[in-house]
Amino acid sequence: MNTDILIVGMGPAGIFTALGLIYKGDKRHITMVDRGLSIVRRSCPKEKVGHCIGCNPCRITTGFSGAGAFSDGKLSLSWEVGGDLPELIGADLVQKTIGRCDDIYLRFGADTHVEGVENPEAVAQIRRRAIKAGLKLVDCPIRHLGTERSQEIYGAIEQFLVDSGVTMLYEHDCLDLLMEEKEGGKACVGAVLRDCSAGASSDSFEVKASEVVVATGRRGAAWLDGLCQRHEIKHESGPMDLGVRVEVRNEIMEDVNNVLYESKLVGYPNPFRDKVRTFCQNPGGFVSQENYDNDLAVVNGHSYKDRKSSNTNLAVLSTQHFREPFDRPIAYSQQVGQLVNMLGAGHILVQRFGDILDGKRTWPSELSRSNVVPTLPDAEPGDITSAMPYRAMTNIVEFIKLVDHVVPGFAAEETLLYAPELKFYSNRVSMDEHLDTNVCHLHCLGDSSGWTRGLMMSSVMGLLMGEELADR
Repeated sequence: MNTDILIVGMGPAGIFTALGLIYKGDKRHITMVDRGLSIVRRSCPKEKVGHCIGCNPCRITTGFSGAGAFSDGKLSLSWEVGGDLPELIGADLVQKTIGRCDDIYLRFGADTHVEGVENPEAVAQIRRRAIKAGLKLVDCPIRHLGTERSQEIYGAIEQFLVDSGVTMLYEHDCLDLLMEEKEGGKACVGAVLRDCSAGASSDSFEVKASEVVVATGRRGAAWLDGLCQRHEIKHESGPMDLGVRVEVRNEIMEDVNNVLYESKLVGYPNPFRDKVRTFCQNPGGFVSQENYDNDLAVVNGHSYKDRKSSNTNLAVLSTQHFREPFDRPIAYSQQVGQLVNMLGAGHILVQRFGDILDGKRTWPSELSRSNVVPTLPDAEPGDITSAMPYRAMTNIVEFIKLVDHVVPGFAAEETLLYAPELKFYSNRVSMDEHLDTNVCHLHCLGDSSGWTRGLMMSSVMGLLMGEELADR
């Protein structure tokens, strides 16, 4: 099988690469491949049965639009949020491209309302409290798609790509990249794929392509790390984020929710002075479970447009930089996640903040007496501190205490912490400003590349990649 441009991964980075090519009038044939399903076939069985049944691959993290289809669907409209892409191509270009990507989302039905820009004096009051607590407030304008609206918007984009002649290979694994030695060095000439749908042959087949784009998202970060080792794709170990998802009553977060919708707080608490930050805040949202390879259960959060809970959830992430000789931060994160899963018998673990301070596990009877009713009902009450590394756990606890000065009640005894919250983007692929790797005709985009975090910045990287390829 031959194609002109092969895109591995149908998340935002891969999608916007295809859109960039099409909008530029490029007539070459595009083939996209993903382990998951078309968006119209994607649904989480938990909605019907009430608990995770361990789909392999996970319906929430794989398929067209990746985890974006089932995420809270927040588009951050500032270059300051979403990873390190500005370091590679410049903040001005990133901000301009954010505007163009935002226009595309609006074209396909995104809500025109922007959160966090209507009450600057209230924002200033929150910032003053943050400064007193030794924290930095990053007030980023947010366009909230909503979990259910995200699926509709990406569904419209998927149909547009199909109507534009893009070949979609759903339920296909990418086993490896095809490499050839050419004058000037190694070149990528395609990929080895396998149809993994029910009843399909187990035989693999090759797809030859003149350009290969790998955009496999956080779920594919470990897989891409292995490819980098195997094919000598230049990369470096990036920072690693370990954390928890915090859940409190909406009343606790009311001021911040009403003014900013999502507050991004950053601090460097004692004693280690590592960076700790809030991420992915979901007012009236729901804590959720995502399943990765090897049955790794990871916690996340959703926020719908029309369906609301009594709680707000958000991630608290501790960032650590490992130095030589260590070079396997993704594997380290996976090991931490597996330890937490072991304590929860394969489930997400939940613990009250007060119990952490008291040095004891949480029991189901204690949760039943709380004002905060868990929105992930099959989470297992237990002791997160028995599995989370001491340094990361200390960072998280001390940071939560600081946030309590900004949001009174955040560090209440009944505040819930779910674990593990892991972000698999530690491996950073070396690229130039044209998004070229050291391997000719190979480009690595999105969260798996280590350069982006989240929907908007992945979309930006994809759009620029598509336009770059169209101009060549």
